[in-house]
Amino acid sequence: MYHEKYKLDELNAKRAIHVDRTTATFVIRNGRLVLEDSICDGGYIYVEQGVIREIGHGESSSRMFAGRSITVFDANDQWILPGFIDIHIHGGDGYEVMDGTIHAIEAISRFHARHGTTGWLPTTLTAQIADLDRVIHVVKRSACRFHGGAQILGIHLEGPFISPKRCGAQNPEFVIPPSMDILKHLTSIAEGFVKKVTIAPELEGALDAICWLTEQGIIVSLGHTDATFQQTLDAIAAGALHATHLFNAMRGLHHREGGVVAAALLTDDVVCEMIADGHHVSPEMMRLAYRLKGRDNLVLITDAMAAVGKADGNYKLGALDVIVQDGVAVLKEGNHLAGSTLTMDEAIRNMVRKVGIDLRDAAYMAATVPARELGLAHTQGSIAVGKRADLVVLDEGLHVVATWIAGRQVFAR
Repeated sequence: MYHEKYKLDELNAKRAIHVDRTTATFVIRNGRLVLEDSICDGGYIYVEQGVIREIGHGESSSRMFAGRSITVFDANDQWILPGFIDIHIHGGDGYEVMDGTIHAIEAISRFHARHGTTGWLPTTLTAQIADLDRVIHVVKRSACRFHGGAQILGIHLEGPFISPKRCGAQNPEFVIPPSMDILKHLTSIAEGFVKKVTIAPELEGALDAICWLTEQGIIVSLGHTDATFQQTLDAIAAGALHATHLFNAMRGLHHREGGVVAAALLTDDVVCEMIADGHHVSPEMMRLAYRLKGRDNLVLITDAMAAVGKADGNYKLGALDVIVQDGVAVLKEGNHLAGSTLTMDEAIRNMVRKVGIDLRDAAYMAATVPARELGLAHTQGSIAVGKRADLVVLDEGLHVVATWIAGRQVFAR
């Protein structure tokens, strides 16, 4: 219930959104709260010191606001969702993770926050080890700073331990077989910051690497792989319980050999990433994945590259030349899809409109599942009392109106 008596700053009352870059005490009222298992119409969220202290609907009790000055945001009957967590981002706004600069990392963070992402895993490309070293150090440094963008939650190493047959838009020049020495080196310099590693399980030494990474508490994801159905099951048994961008850059379904796709879809414990842009995966195949995996084992990602947020034209993905036309990024040589120009709010729109998924389930796949997989479910990933105020407001067209991260409003339209 909403407080009947409270002091309201007149300026904030007139302005629909007030950007406050400090952690504040505030209320978002008159919203349609997208909770894990329900929609709360006419709902409110009370935030104090960056944490959700109360949620409900209607008028809140007078005790909470009595004698206090509270900033109030009127959501005007728009949607309020938990902030999105994207575990697979290469870039945005003209920058990419492999630029290896704090400026680039923070520009990417700010861009994606404007599209509702409150946490992310900067994702590397297959590259020389020295370049990976440099990126890891820069990402760690940037994660310690407040930069007005999505929070850096760790690093995702996509390669270099991938299949030469399934490079996709990765540079084949730097593909190498799994090496325990290199893995231990990269994870050591990351000091616990490597949260996810994509690997091709059919490669020699891959199963040992999967077992070791699993023991370290690092997510092992099957990707850029030509593994058979049985090879995939062996990797799953060893601890590889994720699939990187399902259907893409992996052996697909065939009626005589199910490959990675069948093994991932049929194994309940495997969580599958999905690039929900309608280009990487058609709507009917997204619907098939949802039917088989349910919302609990699908996670929406963007796989966004530098071109997202920019006009069509020529770009780079690492050292590879990419051309973007009508928002679709492909390598100039080979015509492989080269990441995406997708944002998380667009992924939500696509799941709801093109696939027919309930908004509640789309939000669950964009926030709750990735938070759970990163071990953050106790603090992030849903709207609940005691959790961080990572919140996004969407209008009726499901476009972002405002984004808060730990109670700081970092974007307002």
